[in-house]
Amino acid sequence: MFGRSLTLFELIGFKVKVDASWIFLALLITWSLARGFFPSLYEGLSPAAYWWMGITGVIGLVFSLVLHELSHSVVARRYGIPIRGITLFIFGGVAEMEDEPPSAKAEFLMAIAGPIMSFVLALAFYGVSLIGQAQGLPDPVLGVTRYLAFLNGLLATFNLLPAFPLDGGRVLRSGLWHWKRDLRWATRVASQIGAGFGVVLMALGVASVLTGNFVSGMWWFLIGLFLHGAARGSYFQLMMRRALEGEPVRRFMCAEPVTVSPAMTVRELVEDFIYRHHHDMFPVTEDGQLIGCVSTREVKAVPREQWDQLIVRDIAKACSPENTIDPDQDAVKALTLMQRTGNAGSW
Repeated sequence: MFGRSLTLFELIGFKVKVDASWIFLALLITWSLARGFFPSLYEGLSPAAYWWMGITGVIGLVFSLVLHELSHSVVARRYGIPIRGITLFIFGGVAEMEDEPPSAKAEFLMAIAGPIMSFVLALAFYGVSLIGQAQGLPDPVLGVTRYLAFLNGLLATFNLLPAFPLDGGRVLRSGLWHWKRDLRWATRVASQIGAGFGVVLMALGVASVLTGNFVSGMWWFLIGLFLHGAARGSYFQLMMRRALEGEPVRRFMCAEPVTVSPAMTVRELVEDFIYRHHHDMFPVTEDGQLIGCVSTREVKAVPREQWDQLIVRDIAKACSPENTIDPDQDAVKALTLMQRTGNAGSW
């Protein structure tokens, strides 16, 4: 789902990361708030005040998104669901689950926790604005708190739409799951509804563009496109997990993978193996023993002019639980490990 991400901080055991796409969104929102939203509501302030309001509004947005996703993560941990972390990206934030919830009840409580937190934040910011108004606080402070109250209310309401994989769609899936006792059927129905919502949003986006509202229409279309793809992708991921569940890794792995020598140069690795076999990762063996692995990520970190000076041993990673797995382990665990670390190659 994500490209490059930067870890911002760790909160009660969960790493909070920001995807590169969210940096663009943060700049766009700051500019929109400082040049359009706040000046239209609070006239006569200085340009510096509007920019500070915009920056503070985005910081409040980050705070709100993190608490929303943190609520999901805390409940998930309570039910033993591994969470890789919380990532902010261009369409908001996501708590990255490594597995499906163990029960319909766990799904419901985990899904509803986020919107409840957003509603609580909306009430809290609204209460602060009322107290601030009574105390005579300046317009910039009142403007930001009112904006964050509205934003959290909107975030909670939008997420409660019954469109999987939004929170409301997960609440719907939990109800269907509880009713039929069939997670696959519940996921298929919820995903179809989510994909349908995505089509509706894309149609609204096209209609907005045709009526002259290009920026709003573009966002509706992109959100609909994302929702449609995420709904279909979630069902596909579940089907893949169900197909692999209970099967050992050795059934799917290549018993004689293409290996590389630690003594070959990086150029030889690229030209004779990466270009020829198109794998992302290669086992590194010496005298028939596995001593590590090397991937295209390590190669990309080496300047091209050093390809003839460095050898594979210089850049290879040692064997660790992050890049190796026992052949008798469940294939779903291997898939989860690959998704969590980004490692792929020949098993």
